[in-house]
Amino acid sequence: MPRLREVPRGELQDDYLKGLYKVLFGERDPVAEPGTATGTPGNWWTVFAQVPDAFKHTTEGFAFYRSPKRVLSDTLRELGQTRAGFLVGSQFVYSQHMKAARFAGLTDEQAEAIAHWPTATCFDAKERAVLAYTDALVLQYGRVPDALFDELKAHLSEVEIIELTYITCTYMMHGIMSRAFKLEYDDVDERVVEVPAPEGTTADVMGMVDKREQ
Repeated sequence: MPRLREVPRGELQDDYLKGLYKVLFGERDPVAEPGTATGTPGNWWTVFAQVPDAFKHTTEGFAFYRSPKRVLSDTLRELGQTRAGFLVGSQFVYSQHMKAARFAGLTDEQAEAIAHWPTATCFDAKERAVLAYTDALVLQYGRVPDALFDELKAHLSEVEIIELTYITCTYMMHGIMSRAFKLEYDDVDERVVEVPAPEGTTADVMGMVDKREQ
């Protein structure tokens, strides 16, 4: 279950929200009958509906990256979005954009190699520059080496770089929020937890283990 309350259809007051609910869920109340056409639970929408202007702002962002005004190619955009989802550990963003990456023209081999791109041979120089730049944005919080930025500029225009940066960072944010709220496919238990020692284990035995690990 999400960590925040979902908004049922009957509570909607905003016309924009009502319209999006109808598009996404038909006549159903998505809280009582969850699910979207793409197979997700749909609770990203129902949780963000608590703040209608944030909901509208975010969904307009989806329209931004799909706009015909964009100069950046769909394939390069999806490399950034999918890699960002993988790096922040968002199952939701990664899974959804693996599908979108294939729809945008990436092969199955390329889509599956996004997770391990440095050792993959299926990307050209431009695609590798985009993936390396994405890693610098997400893992190094925008600390991009000059040599990497120069390589990116050798392949992309300045407008393309701005669009790539904005969209990739937006999806880094979406992945983080999805994990924080436990939305959609990010509703998972914490994996890094203490594993109990066998019953009767003594402090002396644990001390011996600690010494071996040093």
